[in-house]
Amino acid sequence: MSISKSFKDSIVWQKSIELSVNIYNVTENFNESEKFGLISQMRRCAVSIPSNIAEGSKRKTNKDFAQFLRIASGSAAELETQIIIAQRIYLNIEFKEISSLLLEIQKMLTVIIRKIN
Repeated sequence: MSISKSFKDSIVWQKSIELSVNIYNVTENFNESEKFGLISQMRRCAVSIPSNIAEGSKRKTNKDFAQFLRIASGSAAELETQIIIAQRIYLNIEFKEISSLLLEIQKMLTVIIRKIN
């Protein structure tokens, strides 16, 4: 992905949007007591990934873009941790698809950051 390319055309951004929607859907099944805890945390992290990809793509330099991609990557790592916690609490909820999509996004972000640097 280059700076001049629209973030909406980026596969990693598109997959991050899909992940965000999936996180919103799965967290609907969490206990109401998690509303201000794990639900809020997971949703914020998920939304942060495509948001930082989009913001970074509008920056003027590759250095700035790479920094926003690193922030997105950090949010992905946070979300990965929260998914691990949720898996241990909600044994009846399937997280395989979300975890697989997140791993794919993390790999894509790593590759793009390397290419930019």
